[in-house]
Amino acid sequence: MKKLLALLLTAVMALGMLAGCGSGSGDSGEGGDDSSANESDKAYVQDKGTLVVGITNFEPMDYQDENGEWIGFDADMARAFAESLGVDVEFVEIDWDNKILELDGQTIDCVWNGMTLTDEVLSSMECTDAYLNNAQVVVVPSDVADQYQDEDSLADLNFAVEAGSAGEAEVSARGLNYTSVTAQADALMEVAAGTSDAAVIDSLMAAAMIGEGTSYADLTYTVSLNTEEYGVGFRKGSDLAEELNNFFAQCYEDGTMQECAETYGVQAALVER
Repeated sequence: MKKLLALLLTAVMALGMLAGCGSGSGDSGEGGDDSSANESDKAYVQDKGTLVVGITNFEPMDYQDENGEWIGFDADMARAFAESLGVDVEFVEIDWDNKILELDGQTIDCVWNGMTLTDEVLSSMECTDAYLNNAQVVVVPSDVADQYQDEDSLADLNFAVEAGSAGEAEVSARGLNYTSVTAQADALMEVAAGTSDAAVIDSLMAAAMIGEGTSYADLTYTVSLNTEEYGVGFRKGSDLAEELNNFFAQCYEDGTMQECAETYGVQAALVER
């Protein structure tokens, strides 16, 4: 009997060693993918109980009300999505130029901030389908707007643009002079202060933040440099991108997405689903 028990114990230990080797074969190793992280980003977020959303101060997408709470079209939709996952939402302001590093380092779980679906973004993140249309527009003081109505007239201007943004890509591609700043809101401040001649920002932001009735009543936008689309970015291989696509489709079908868009004046930019 003792001999039989010893044999059984030996067999169990051997099986345990084999199981351990099997689980270890999925480890990334140096330079490889972390399969445990990629297995289910949804499960990872649900396990920790929080969806951490990387944003910048960008009205009407993500901005703070008088009580310091993050609101906006993206903020409200992110809050509803987190609720559908059964988790809390946490908004973290990031340096836009470092968004991919923040995401890969797991300090945030997604970038949800009126993000243009550029080639760099699409190759570095698992992105949702487009949900809003946008453009990059030139912002100048209203009293000189008539001088800057086409691209040829922009050559001698000094621009302020957000570092790492689609706006920076547009002015750089055209060989225009520019200074990089931390956020699009900072680019507007540069023009208002006269330290830059013009800015290039998202058309949705321009519609919400400049002109009559805003803090930048003396600014206006003129030339549109491109057309583009917004998407939400997750870690490469994340299953949350498709989860959010399904959530968007459901919200569009029941009208809650349109209702949220109307709250922030972006309903005309919604991509039909």
